[in-house]
Amino acid sequence: MKIAFLTYSTKPRGSVIHTLELATALTELGHQVCVFALDKDGSGFDQQLPFTVRLVPAQTAPAEINALIQQRIREFVEFLAAESTNFDIYHAQDCIGANALLELRQRGLIRHFVRTIHHIEDFQSPYLKQCQDQSIRQPDLGLCVSDGWQQVLRESYRLVVPRVFNGVNLHRFSATPSGQEEALKACYGLSGSPIYLTVGGIEPRKNSIGLLQAFALVLKTHPQAQLIIAGGATLFDYQAYRHEFFAIAQSLSIMMGQSLILPGGVPTEDLPALYRCADAFCFPSSKEGWGLVVMEAIASGLPTIVSEQSPFTEFLEPDQALWGRPNDPESIAAAMVKAVNEDMTALVNSSQQILPRYSWRRSAQLHEHYYSLLLAP
Repeated sequence: MKIAFLTYSTKPRGSVIHTLELATALTELGHQVCVFALDKDGSGFDQQLPFTVRLVPAQTAPAEINALIQQRIREFVEFLAAESTNFDIYHAQDCIGANALLELRQRGLIRHFVRTIHHIEDFQSPYLKQCQDQSIRQPDLGLCVSDGWQQVLRESYRLVVPRVFNGVNLHRFSATPSGQEEALKACYGLSGSPIYLTVGGIEPRKNSIGLLQAFALVLKTHPQAQLIIAGGATLFDYQAYRHEFFAIAQSLSIMMGQSLILPGGVPTEDLPALYRCADAFCFPSSKEGWGLVVMEAIASGLPTIVSEQSPFTEFLEPDQALWGRPNDPESIAAAMVKAVNEDMTALVNSSQQILPRYSWRRSAQLHEHYYSLLLAP
C-alpha cells in the first residue's frame, strides 16, 4: 500500500513518535510510506528516517489559538492539494491533520481518510470543540490506542472504534549504558541524588504542578534530589499554567537549575541515555492517551511512578509500577520516596515482562488489517 501520514510537528511528542515508529514498521513490512509534517522552524526531524518525509512549511502563526489552528489546517490543505501523488491511505494522527483531510475529501481530492484518536481534550473554545468533534466523527475509519478512550468514544460519541496498539523500540531503549551518560549528566547539571525524570514538558494534563508539589515534599527528606522535566514542544503554550507552575516553584523555594532542571526539548539521540541517568521515572498524568514514555522508561530499567487510573491500569499490573493519585501530591511523593529507598529489582523485572507484547511491528500488522478492510470493495 501507499500510505500517507500527517503529523502536526517535527518535534518529539507522543503522537509524533507514534507516527514515526508506525511508519518505520510499515516500511519494514514492504509498504510505501510518506510522512507529511508541519515544520515550524525549517529544521525538520532530528534523525534519519527510512521512509519519505515531506516537510510542510508552517509560517509564523497568530497568537490567538483559533486563528493558529485555522492557519495550520490551511497550510496542510494547500500543500496536499498541490501534490501529484495519490495514496491508498491518508492517515491523520491529530485534529489538525484530520480536518485538513476532511476538506480534501469534501473537494473530491481524496476518497477517504483515517484518524487515530490518542485522547480527547476539554476545549473551551467552540471552534476548537467543533474541530475536535469533526476530526472524531468524520473519518472513514477511526482508531484509538486504549480501552479507556474506546469506552469514552462509545459513550460520548456513540462510535465503535477499533483499538490499535502502541509499541516501544527496544533497539533504542534499554538499561545497557552507551557511554553517553556521564557527559549528559554534566551537560544538564545532573549532580544530585536521587534523580527523578519526567518527559513531556509543563502542561495541565501532565499534572506538572502536582508533580512539582510532590517533589517539594521529597526534598524534605532528600534535599539533594533533582527533578528533570524534559521536552515541551507542543501546539499550545499553556502560558497561564506555566506562570502558575513557576510561581509555585518559587513559593516552595525549589531552586531552578539546581533542584529543578528544565532542558526543554532533548535531541532524539540523547533521550535513551537520559533515561539511564535517572533513578526513577515520574508520570502522574491527569489525562493521557497511552503514555509511550512510560514504556520507554520501563525498557530503560527504571521504576516508574504513574497515576492510578486508565490507561496505565490497562497495561500495568499492581506490582509493575508505583502508583499515585494525580490530585494528591502526598501520594505521588510517597511513591517517589519508595522508588529510591527500597529495592526495586523485583518491580523493574516484573514491569519489563510487558515489553514483548507491545511491538511496533505488531501495531503495524494491526493497521494493515484495518487499512485492508477500508480498501476492500
